[in-house]
Amino acid sequence: MATWTRDELDRVGDATELDLQSARDDGTLRDPVTMWVVRFGDELFVRSMNGPDGAWYRGTQTRRQGRVTADGITKDVAFDDPDHGLDAHIDEVYRTKYQRYGANIVGGVVNPASREATLKLTPRS
Repeated sequence: MATWTRDELDRVGDATELDLQSARDDGTLRDPVTMWVVRFGDELFVRSMNGPDGAWYRGTQTRRQGRVTADGITKDVAFDDPDHGLDAHIDEVYRTKYQRYGANIVGGVVNPASREATLKLTPRS
């Protein structure tokens, strides 16, 4: 299994936003969607503000693969289920990293529905 390099973890994890493209059934990539990204330890995570009903999140469930781009890094990834035992830690990283947007905005990704729609980004190459 591929892993993130230290430079990739630092750059993508520190980026304010990430562009995510999920793969369709035929392997072609959907249009990019811009979202927040957080790092906890040596793992990167994204969440759907609309929970599992979010259009981009539903798209990730087709093949559970795609591509992410942030801070000059482009990487093919798998969209893996996270360890939900980390939810409180991931919440805290979101609150800390994005606090400048205010609690109401950050609350869009720190809630039960968004926790349910958390994806761990795992490099595929």
